[in-house]
Amino acid sequence: MNTITTTNFNFPGQKSVYKGKVREVYTLENDKLVMIVTDRLSAFDVVMPKGIPYKGQILNQLATKMMKATEDIVPNWLEATPDPNVAVGEKCEPFKVEMVIRGYLVGHAAREYANGKRELCGVKLPEGMKENEAFKVPIITPTTKAESGEHDMDISREEILQKGIVSEEDYNTLESYTRQLFLRGSEMAKNNGLILVDTKYEFGKTKDGEIVLIDEIHTPDSSRYFYAEGYLERLANGEPQKQLSKEFVRQWLIENGFQGKEGQQIPEMSDEYINSVSERYIELYEQITGETFIKANVSNIEKRIEENVTQYLDSL
Repeated sequence: MNTITTTNFNFPGQKSVYKGKVREVYTLENDKLVMIVTDRLSAFDVVMPKGIPYKGQILNQLATKMMKATEDIVPNWLEATPDPNVAVGEKCEPFKVEMVIRGYLVGHAAREYANGKRELCGVKLPEGMKENEAFKVPIITPTTKAESGEHDMDISREEILQKGIVSEEDYNTLESYTRQLFLRGSEMAKNNGLILVDTKYEFGKTKDGEIVLIDEIHTPDSSRYFYAEGYLERLANGEPQKQLSKEFVRQWLIENGFQGKEGQQIPEMSDEYINSVSERYIELYEQITGETFIKANVSNIEKRIEENVTQYLDSL
Protein backbone atom coordinates (compact mmCIF):
# COMPACT_ATOMS: atom_id res chain seq x y z
CA MET A 1 0.00 0.00 0.00
CA ASN A 2 1.27 3.49 -0.86
CA THR A 3 2.69 5.59 1.95
CA ILE A 4 4.59 8.87 2.06
CA THR A 5 7.82 8.60 4.06
CA THR A 6 9.85 11.46 2.60
CA THR A 7 9.19 14.56 0.49
CA ASN A 8 11.13 16.78 -1.87
CA PHE A 9 8.80 19.62 -2.81
CA ASN A 10 9.68 23.03 -4.20
CA PHE A 11 6.77 25.30 -3.35
CA PRO A 12 6.46 28.93 -4.57
CA GLY A 13 8.53 31.24 -2.35
CA GLN A 14 10.21 28.34 -0.55
CA LYS A 15 13.18 29.28 1.64
CA SER A 16 14.11 26.19 3.64
CA VAL A 17 13.05 22.69 4.74
CA TYR A 18 13.25 21.07 8.16
CA LYS A 19 12.78 17.31 8.43
CA GLY A 20 11.69 16.03 11.85
CA LYS A 21 10.96 12.50 12.96
CA VAL A 22 7.47 12.52 11.40
CA ARG A 23 6.85 16.01 9.99
CA GLU A 24 8.62 17.90 7.21
CA VAL A 25 8.27 21.66 7.48
CA TYR A 26 8.71 23.98 4.50
CA THR A 27 9.33 27.64 5.33
CA LEU A 28 8.10 30.17 2.76
CA GLU A 29 9.27 33.74 2.26
CA ASN A 30 6.08 35.26 3.70
CA ASP A 31 6.67 33.63 7.13
CA LYS A 32 4.25 30.84 6.37
CA LEU A 33 4.98 27.21 7.17
CA VAL A 34 3.77 24.25 5.13
CA MET A 35 3.85 21.19 7.39
CA ILE A 36 3.68 17.79 5.68
CA VAL A 37 2.69 15.00 8.06
CA THR A 38 4.32 11.85 6.67
CA ASP A 39 3.44 8.22 7.35
CA ARG A 40 6.72 7.68 9.20
CA LEU A 41 6.54 5.91 12.55
CA SER A 42 8.88 6.95 15.35
CA ALA A 43 9.43 5.09 18.64
CA PHE A 44 12.16 5.58 21.24
CA ASP A 45 13.23 8.57 19.10
CA VAL A 46 14.05 6.20 16.21
CA VAL A 47 12.23 6.27 12.86
CA MET A 48 11.06 2.84 11.77
CA PRO A 49 12.03 1.65 8.26
CA LYS A 50 8.45 1.34 6.93
CA GLY A 51 5.61 3.84 6.76
CA ILE A 52 2.14 3.21 8.21
CA PRO A 53 -0.71 3.61 5.68
CA TYR A 54 -2.90 6.69 6.36
CA LYS A 55 -0.99 7.57 9.55
CA GLY A 56 -0.05 11.06 8.35
CA GLN A 57 -3.62 11.81 7.30
CA ILE A 58 -4.94 10.57 10.65
CA LEU A 59 -2.48 12.66 12.68
CA ASN A 60 -3.06 15.79 10.61
CA GLN A 61 -6.86 15.60 10.62
CA LEU A 62 -7.04 14.71 14.30
CA ALA A 63 -4.64 17.50 15.27
CA THR A 64 -6.68 19.95 13.17
CA LYS A 65 -9.92 18.96 14.91
CA MET A 66 -8.29 19.26 18.34
CA MET A 67 -6.74 22.65 17.53
CA LYS A 68 -10.17 23.97 16.56
CA ALA A 69 -11.74 22.46 19.69
CA THR A 70 -9.25 24.24 21.97
CA GLU A 71 -8.69 27.60 20.28
CA ASP A 72 -10.86 29.25 22.96
CA ILE A 73 -8.21 28.19 25.53
CA VAL A 74 -5.04 29.05 23.63
CA PRO A 75 -4.45 30.50 20.14
CA ASN A 76 -2.67 28.19 17.72
CA TRP A 77 -0.48 28.45 14.65
CA LEU A 78 -2.90 26.77 12.20
CA GLU A 79 -4.42 28.67 9.28
CA ALA A 80 -5.52 25.99 6.80
CA THR A 81 -5.37 22.29 5.86
CA PRO A 82 -5.30 22.29 2.05
CA ASP A 83 -4.57 18.54 1.88
CA PRO A 84 -5.35 15.60 4.20
CA ASN A 85 -1.62 15.37 5.10
CA VAL A 86 -0.85 19.10 5.17
CA ALA A 87 -1.25 21.98 7.61
CA VAL A 88 -0.34 25.59 6.77
CA GLY A 89 0.18 28.28 9.36
CA GLU A 90 2.24 31.07 10.82
CA LYS A 91 5.96 30.68 11.46
CA CYS A 92 6.73 30.76 15.20
CA GLU A 93 9.82 30.53 17.38
CA PRO A 94 9.35 27.22 19.23
CA PHE A 95 10.05 26.98 22.95
CA LYS A 96 12.87 24.51 23.53
CA VAL A 97 10.83 22.37 25.90
CA GLU A 98 7.92 20.00 25.41
CA MET A 99 5.22 20.21 28.07
CA VAL A 100 4.41 16.63 29.07
CA ILE A 101 1.44 16.15 31.41
CA ARG A 102 0.61 12.81 33.00
CA GLY A 103 -2.67 11.85 34.62
CA TYR A 104 -1.64 8.23 35.24
CA LEU A 105 1.48 6.21 36.10
CA VAL A 106 2.15 4.76 32.65
CA GLY A 107 4.91 4.33 30.08
CA HIS A 108 8.18 6.15 30.78
CA ALA A 109 6.96 7.26 34.23
CA ALA A 110 5.96 3.70 35.16
CA ARG A 111 9.31 2.32 33.94
CA GLU A 112 11.18 4.89 36.05
CA TYR A 113 8.95 4.13 39.05
CA ALA A 114 9.53 0.37 38.68
CA ASN A 115 13.27 1.10 38.80
CA GLY A 116 12.82 2.68 42.22
CA LYS A 117 12.72 6.37 41.27
CA ARG A 118 10.31 8.47 43.30
CA GLU A 119 10.96 11.79 41.61
CA LEU A 120 10.39 12.68 37.97
CA CYS A 121 11.39 16.08 36.57
CA GLY A 122 11.49 17.47 40.08
CA VAL A 123 8.02 16.13 40.92
CA LYS A 124 7.80 13.83 43.95
CA LEU A 125 5.92 10.58 43.32
CA PRO A 126 4.01 8.88 46.16
CA GLU A 127 4.93 5.42 47.41
CA GLY A 128 2.72 2.40 46.75
CA MET A 129 1.36 3.30 43.32
CA LYS A 130 0.34 0.64 40.82
CA GLU A 131 1.12 0.89 37.13
CA ASN A 132 -1.82 2.57 35.30
CA GLU A 133 -3.10 4.18 38.53
CA ALA A 134 -4.25 7.80 38.41
CA PHE A 135 -2.27 10.55 40.12
CA LYS A 136 -4.34 12.61 42.56
CA VAL A 137 -3.51 15.64 40.42
CA PRO A 138 -1.96 15.37 36.92
CA ILE A 139 1.79 16.05 37.01
CA ILE A 140 3.80 18.11 34.52
CA THR A 141 7.10 16.47 33.52
CA PRO A 142 8.76 18.58 30.80
CA THR A 143 11.40 17.33 28.38
CA THR A 144 14.02 19.18 26.41
CA LYS A 145 13.16 19.46 22.73
CA ALA A 146 15.90 17.41 21.13
CA GLU A 147 17.84 18.41 18.06
CA SER A 148 17.65 16.02 15.11
CA GLY A 149 19.08 12.61 15.99
CA GLU A 150 19.16 13.26 19.74
CA HIS A 151 16.90 12.01 22.53
CA ASP A 152 14.43 14.19 24.42
CA MET A 153 15.63 14.46 28.02
CA ASP A 154 13.62 14.88 31.23
CA ILE A 155 14.09 18.28 32.84
CA SER A 156 12.56 20.00 35.87
CA ARG A 157 10.84 23.36 36.07
CA GLU A 158 13.72 24.56 38.27
CA GLU A 159 16.35 23.56 35.70
CA ILE A 160 14.40 25.22 32.88
CA LEU A 161 14.28 28.51 34.78
CA GLN A 162 17.83 28.23 36.12
CA LYS A 163 19.25 27.65 32.64
CA GLY A 164 17.12 30.42 31.15
CA ILE A 165 15.55 28.07 28.60
CA VAL A 166 12.17 29.74 29.22
CA SER A 167 11.45 32.87 31.29
CA GLU A 168 9.44 32.37 34.48
CA GLU A 169 6.55 34.46 33.15
CA ASP A 170 6.35 32.43 29.93
CA TYR A 171 6.78 29.13 31.75
CA ASN A 172 3.89 29.93 34.09
CA THR A 173 1.76 30.58 31.00
CA LEU A 174 2.85 27.28 29.41
CA GLU A 175 1.94 25.39 32.59
CA SER A 176 -1.46 27.07 32.78
CA TYR A 177 -2.23 26.32 29.12
CA THR A 178 -1.02 22.73 29.57
CA ARG A 179 -3.38 22.05 32.46
CA GLN A 180 -6.35 23.68 30.69
CA LEU A 181 -5.70 21.76 27.46
CA PHE A 182 -5.36 18.46 29.33
CA LEU A 183 -8.66 19.10 31.13
CA ARG A 184 -10.42 19.82 27.82
CA GLY A 185 -8.83 16.79 26.16
CA SER A 186 -9.87 14.60 29.10
CA GLU A 187 -13.48 15.83 28.85
CA MET A 188 -13.56 15.15 25.09
CA ALA A 189 -12.08 11.67 25.59
CA LYS A 190 -14.60 10.85 28.35
CA ASN A 191 -17.48 11.77 26.06
CA ASN A 192 -16.27 9.06 23.67
CA GLY A 193 -15.58 6.33 26.21
CA LEU A 194 -11.86 7.00 26.53
CA ILE A 195 -9.43 8.20 29.19
CA LEU A 196 -6.72 10.68 28.15
CA VAL A 197 -3.81 9.18 30.10
CA ASP A 198 -0.96 11.51 29.23
CA THR A 199 0.09 13.81 26.43
CA LYS A 200 2.56 16.46 25.37
CA TYR A 201 2.10 19.98 24.06
CA GLU A 202 4.48 22.20 22.14
CA PHE A 203 4.28 25.97 22.09
CA GLY A 204 5.90 28.79 20.18
CA LYS A 205 5.93 32.57 19.99
CA THR A 206 4.75 34.58 17.01
CA LYS A 207 6.74 37.56 15.75
CA ASP A 208 4.28 39.69 17.76
CA GLY A 209 5.28 37.88 20.95
CA GLU A 210 2.06 35.89 21.37
CA ILE A 211 2.35 32.37 22.81
CA VAL A 212 0.58 29.87 20.57
CA LEU A 213 0.06 26.11 20.42
CA ILE A 214 2.04 24.42 17.62
CA ASP A 215 2.70 20.96 16.16
CA GLU A 216 0.08 18.32 17.09
CA ILE A 217 -2.38 17.86 19.94
CA HIS A 218 -4.20 14.83 21.40
CA THR A 219 -3.07 12.46 18.64
CA PRO A 220 -1.96 8.83 19.20
CA ASP A 221 1.63 9.96 18.56
CA SER A 222 1.57 12.58 21.31
CA SER A 223 -0.91 10.99 23.73
CA ARG A 224 -2.01 7.77 25.37
CA TYR A 225 -5.65 6.78 25.70
CA PHE A 226 -7.26 3.98 27.72
CA TYR A 227 -10.75 2.63 27.16
CA ALA A 228 -12.80 3.81 30.15
CA GLU A 229 -14.94 0.67 30.23
CA GLY A 230 -13.25 -1.96 32.39
CA TYR A 231 -10.43 0.37 33.50
CA LEU A 232 -11.01 -0.09 37.25
CA GLU A 233 -11.45 -3.87 36.98
CA ARG A 234 -8.22 -4.26 35.02
CA LEU A 235 -6.38 -2.00 37.46
CA ALA A 236 -7.65 -4.01 40.47
CA ASN A 237 -6.62 -7.29 38.81
CA GLY A 238 -3.20 -6.01 37.74
CA GLU A 239 -4.10 -6.58 34.08
CA PRO A 240 -2.84 -4.46 31.16
CA GLN A 241 -5.22 -1.70 30.13
CA LYS A 242 -6.97 -1.75 26.76
CA GLN A 243 -5.44 1.28 25.13
CA LEU A 244 -5.25 3.26 21.93
CA SER A 245 -1.88 4.95 21.54
CA LYS A 246 1.57 4.41 20.15
CA GLU A 247 2.48 2.57 23.37
CA PHE A 248 1.41 -0.74 21.80
CA VAL A 249 4.16 -0.24 19.21
CA ARG A 250 6.71 0.50 21.95
CA GLN A 251 5.65 -2.65 23.83
CA TRP A 252 5.96 -4.75 20.65
CA LEU A 253 9.46 -3.35 20.07
CA ILE A 254 10.49 -4.05 23.69
CA GLU A 255 9.21 -7.62 23.38
CA ASN A 256 11.31 -7.96 20.23
CA GLY A 257 14.47 -6.67 21.90
CA PHE A 258 14.49 -3.03 20.82
CA GLN A 259 14.41 0.11 22.98
CA GLY A 260 16.45 2.45 20.77
CA LYS A 261 19.69 1.64 22.59
CA GLU A 262 23.07 1.52 20.89
CA GLY A 263 23.75 -1.75 19.08
CA GLN A 264 20.09 -2.86 19.04
CA GLN A 265 18.53 -3.82 15.71
CA ILE A 266 15.03 -2.69 14.73
CA PRO A 267 12.93 -5.88 14.42
CA GLU A 268 11.41 -6.73 11.04
CA MET A 269 7.87 -5.36 10.69
CA SER A 270 5.79 -7.61 8.43
CA ASP A 271 3.16 -6.15 6.08
CA GLU A 272 0.56 -7.80 8.30
CA TYR A 273 1.92 -6.02 11.37
CA ILE A 274 2.18 -2.69 9.51
CA ASN A 275 -1.47 -2.94 8.47
CA SER A 276 -2.51 -3.82 12.04
CA VAL A 277 -0.80 -0.62 13.25
CA SER A 278 -2.67 1.35 10.58
CA GLU A 279 -5.95 -0.16 11.75
CA ARG A 280 -5.20 0.83 15.34
CA TYR A 281 -4.58 4.43 14.27
CA ILE A 282 -7.88 4.46 12.36
CA GLU A 283 -9.62 2.97 15.40
CA LEU A 284 -8.36 5.76 17.63
CA TYR A 285 -9.38 8.45 15.14
CA GLU A 286 -12.91 7.07 14.96
CA GLN A 287 -13.16 6.46 18.70
CA ILE A 288 -12.06 9.92 19.78
CA THR A 289 -13.89 11.88 17.08
CA GLY A 290 -17.01 9.73 16.89
CA GLU A 291 -16.70 10.00 13.10
CA THR A 292 -15.93 7.48 10.36
CA PHE A 293 -12.43 7.86 8.93
CA ILE A 294 -12.51 8.55 5.19
CA LYS A 295 -9.36 7.33 3.45
CA ALA A 296 -7.80 9.81 1.05
CA ASN A 297 -6.70 8.83 -2.45
CA VAL A 298 -3.18 7.40 -2.05
CA SER A 299 -2.54 6.40 -5.66
CA ASN A 300 -0.02 9.26 -5.95
CA ILE A 301 0.27 11.03 -2.61
CA GLU A 302 3.16 13.33 -3.61
CA LYS A 303 1.32 14.65 -6.68
CA ARG A 304 -1.90 15.13 -4.71
CA ILE A 305 -0.10 17.13 -2.00
CA GLU A 306 1.83 19.27 -4.49
CA GLU A 307 -1.31 20.16 -6.44
CA ASN A 308 -3.40 20.94 -3.34
CA VAL A 309 -0.74 23.06 -1.64
CA THR A 310 0.19 24.98 -4.81
CA GLN A 311 -3.46 25.71 -5.51
CA TYR A 312 -3.93 26.97 -1.94
CA LEU A 313 -0.84 29.19 -2.05
CA ASP A 314 -1.91 30.62 -5.41
CA SER A 315 -5.27 31.57 -3.87
CA LEU A 316 -3.70 33.75 -1.15
